[in-house]
Amino acid sequence: MLDKTRYAAEYQFVLSVLSFYTRLIAPGSEPPDLGGKLLYAGLLDEGGRALISAANIAGAASLCVTSDALAQKRAVRDGVVDFLVTSLDEALRILKNELRKRAPVAVCIAAEPADVKSQMSERGVESDLLRSSVEEGNDAPMPADIALVSWSVSSAPARWMPKLDAYALECAGELPEVTRRWLRMSPRYLGRLAQFIHVVLANQAFASRFMEGAMALENGKIPLKLQVSYRGASEEFNAPNWDKDEESVAS
Repeated sequence: MLDKTRYAAEYQFVLSVLSFYTRLIAPGSEPPDLGGKLLYAGLLDEGGRALISAANIAGAASLCVTSDALAQKRAVRDGVVDFLVTSLDEALRILKNELRKRAPVAVCIAAEPADVKSQMSERGVESDLLRSSVEEGNDAPMPADIALVSWSVSSAPARWMPKLDAYALECAGELPEVTRRWLRMSPRYLGRLAQFIHVVLANQAFASRFMEGAMALENGKIPLKLQVSYRGASEEFNAPNWDKDEESVAS
């Protein structure tokens, strides 16, 4: 059975990541990614985790800091950061290499944020993007036919979510490359922090195509919930086996 508390936490996390993503890179942006750009995300707190995940999806390299040993271990375990280092020098060596390749990477320094910020200032290390500017920025203007589409399963996410994600990408042929990038990359970087639910900000045409076909995937065996929110309206559809115990789903 689905853990409702965990489901709610995953939904809030993925919405936070999506919000940061739309502030970092908007549909129509050229190039449609942030490859070669460095984001200084500052403190690795809850907001920092969502921002770093969004930066990874957008293709940026990112740097964050925390002296909290538990937060460090959690970030590595959850796949939020790729490297945990103990000095700015170590971080810069990794970042320079990945920035040269225009590859996304997230590096965390195990130190006090104020110390790292001071060292960056002394050495003239500048980032292309700052957390404060992203947080203060406005979300991109939304077109009239905008639709927030979510798909979630109540059990066996490792089995079912890749099939749903692949079908969502199949339905996304006419969407902007920035949106298709989200569909390609977000499952990887959301990882264990959003195992049961994924979302996309698309349009009503995509919503109709996806919702019509998703319920029929795998002969309707997926324990699936679909939700779509338009301007001023929302719809929800549950498969008959949504939130049943796993044995009945597998049969």
